[in-house]
Amino acid sequence: MPLLTTYIEKFQDIRVLVIGDIMLDRFMYGKVERISPEAPVPVFKFHHEKKMLGGAGNVAANLTSLGVHCDFIGIIGKDEAGRSLSGLLSAVNVHSHLLRLADYPTIVKTRLIAGANHLTRVDQEEILPVITDLLPRYKRILTHAVKKADIVLISDYNKGLLTPVTTQMIIDICRQFGKQTIIDPKGTDYSKYIGATLVKPNLKEFSEATGCLYNPLAADFHEQITAGAKILFDKFYIKNLLVTLSEYGMVYIPADNPDELMQIPTEAKEVFDVSGAGDTALATLGACLGAGVPIKDAMKLANTASGIAIGKLGTATVTADELKMALSQRAMPDDGWSQKKKIITLEQAKSIVKHLRDQGKRVGFTNGCFDCCHLGHLNSFMQAKKLCDVLIAAVNSDASVKRYKGPSRPIQDEKTRALLLASLEMIDYVIVFEEDSPLHIVDALRPDIVAKEGYALENWPEGKLAQSYGGKAVILKRLDGYSTSGLVEKMKG
Repeated sequence: MPLLTTYIEKFQDIRVLVIGDIMLDRFMYGKVERISPEAPVPVFKFHHEKKMLGGAGNVAANLTSLGVHCDFIGIIGKDEAGRSLSGLLSAVNVHSHLLRLADYPTIVKTRLIAGANHLTRVDQEEILPVITDLLPRYKRILTHAVKKADIVLISDYNKGLLTPVTTQMIIDICRQFGKQTIIDPKGTDYSKYIGATLVKPNLKEFSEATGCLYNPLAADFHEQITAGAKILFDKFYIKNLLVTLSEYGMVYIPADNPDELMQIPTEAKEVFDVSGAGDTALATLGACLGAGVPIKDAMKLANTASGIAIGKLGTATVTADELKMALSQRAMPDDGWSQKKKIITLEQAKSIVKHLRDQGKRVGFTNGCFDCCHLGHLNSFMQAKKLCDVLIAAVNSDASVKRYKGPSRPIQDEKTRALLLASLEMIDYVIVFEEDSPLHIVDALRPDIVAKEGYALENWPEGKLAQSYGGKAVILKRLDGYSTSGLVEKMKG
């Protein structure tokens, strides 16, 4: 795993060109509490809206999120949605070359989401008209952008930009300058992908392109998929195929030795939304190959990144820090203590809280020494958890406890205290901090709820800070008769 993390550090040194069909993804969040009296359909009560880069735009957004320098070429309409896309690309530091057409509406996909559930999707789109008159200008822009790129990613959503003519133009220019072309395909006509370095269909797309059915659970699956790959290699001179297999991982087949395929398993994840997971995989794979990462390691990183993406709501991006965190958690020794994965750093917590907010989750926070965990502590955790969806507990380090409680404390070291808390179902994450106060943690995370027992608000800096940014400070009810000091005195006899 340390080697995989080292590869991620190389992302900041490369430039990737993305070409493809871009669209505006609108996510309308709300809730459903009743059925309409007009028809047996749910009544959606709108709360807020979020606009995101969709299609090939999400590939570009994932690349910059990973720290890659990204250029983008695409076509939009001269309309409000097109202006939104241009602004969103700039906001994520993508350098874009957008051809704006007056007679073409920008593609917009609107999803209605209640809680963690997609209710429906509304598409506004038209197939792009033939752009013969634009080809000379398009070729000039392509040539200039390809020269600067380390690798070129083609994201085909079959919306009209990537015709046989334009796709072959891209591949020919890339060949001229010695640049790899990685393609996420759409449709059954692979003739437009002739000569591509690597084509990345999912299993359904691969099945449609080859005219065969495949069963990943079959004993002869590798023989089946190799035979299918040879069909595409022989007809279209594609150099490599990487087929994503959903819950069965992904398989790589090289044209020069198709019998030497490689398959890696997927990672078990709680799935919130598969929107854009393929874009995340393409971006990570492209970043890896552009940085010179061996294909097997590139597959592992792409697989890990897409696993993170499906755990998020909406068209998701994955950051380099999230990818590193996932790798570090996977690299933990399997000593039976799966709860150790709940013990995180502040940097990891920042990423997790952002993820939770994207899901509409309510984040709670509490803190303490929690030495000799007792019923009073458990009572506080129970109260705090009722106020939020996810509870983060910050634990004073050993040095911090000594400064606060005296040289004879803590009785239990910070590893024991943190692991005890992580083993509780009421607590979702644990942070150990060295400082005297967790004020910096509250400031960094901005939790919705800050909860603690025994403090008046005027003597509680974390509570006052929470109120200042719109959070809620909750004074928990103390359970009398329980304290660590009391336990120590009782043990002394």
